[in-house]
Amino acid sequence: MEINDNYHSIADDIAQQVRMLDDLPSRTGAIPMFKDKLISEGINQFKPAGIDVLQINLGKLCNQTCNHCHVNAGPKRTELMSREMLEHCLHVLKNHNISTVDLTGGAPEMNTNFRWFVQECRQLNKRVIVRCNLTVVLSDPKYRDLPQFFANNQVEVVSSLPFYNAQRTDSMRGYGTFDISIKVLKMLNAVGYGTDSDGLTLHLVYNPAGAFLPGSQKTLEGQFKRELKSKYDISFNNLYTITNMPVSRFLDYLLKTDNYVSYVESLVSAFNPAAVMGVMCLSMISVSWDGYLYDCDFNQMLDLKVNKGEKAHISQFDFDYLLKREVRVSQHCYGCTAGAGSSCGGATS
Repeated sequence: MEINDNYHSIADDIAQQVRMLDDLPSRTGAIPMFKDKLISEGINQFKPAGIDVLQINLGKLCNQTCNHCHVNAGPKRTELMSREMLEHCLHVLKNHNISTVDLTGGAPEMNTNFRWFVQECRQLNKRVIVRCNLTVVLSDPKYRDLPQFFANNQVEVVSSLPFYNAQRTDSMRGYGTFDISIKVLKMLNAVGYGTDSDGLTLHLVYNPAGAFLPGSQKTLEGQFKRELKSKYDISFNNLYTITNMPVSRFLDYLLKTDNYVSYVESLVSAFNPAAVMGVMCLSMISVSWDGYLYDCDFNQMLDLKVNKGEKAHISQFDFDYLLKREVRVSQHCYGCTAGAGSSCGGATS
């Protein structure tokens, strides 16, 4: 692809990303501030309905460097959640009625405390979700028993698979990624995932490969199930469609292709009021690798901590305060409310 002469990578420049989002309304009259959009829909205060999910980023270390990654993760990243921070997370889970622990990264399995933490959470009878990129399982012999470990601990597996063929998957995640992902999906099926017989849940995640919204989640799920079953004898439970947010590496892509403003305009024009109340920030708290608290994973990547700094760390977790907080919003929030909506669990409406 051609790179705009005025373009330079800003994946590592969080402050500039935030400035670009904040400047959008002044650059084009077609993009109102997201908060103003909510007010126009009669939503004057944007507050959570509960805290059902503690989503924990175990670190930015990953065996892959995907070109759409909003975390900007990769093999050279050194940020990893410490045992001390994980102990704080366990303290919160022991003392509050939070039903679900959602583990993400990077590749969360590459944190040396991953298995211990999963087992501790299961002993608390928490529902545990791991967001596995699949290829990590075959990236090193020490990870090859992960499918069995997941099964032994009744972990729900959510895995990214950009498409059901090699060309589109490898274009987003690197050459050979699709073939490795297929091998690991077969390993997961072999221990009972996605087959409906052992109660082991395997969901796949679809992200568009370009500057457009995902299609119908139901339609795409049907296509994925038919293609993966007929060609590879692979089964899974559900497909989640997730809209690409205009941040980090996907923002790089939008700028390189001169699609930034037009893409955000497409999100704004597709704003769906029915999707608003299903967005993830209304039921979760996101914890960064260094323990800071955010309304969602995307706010975390933009360093938009929960309102009130003194309550913005896992060591100062205040359930009652967080339940009453107002969620921080910015222009990227149009991504979660466009079309059928988008959350960590797929479409919201």
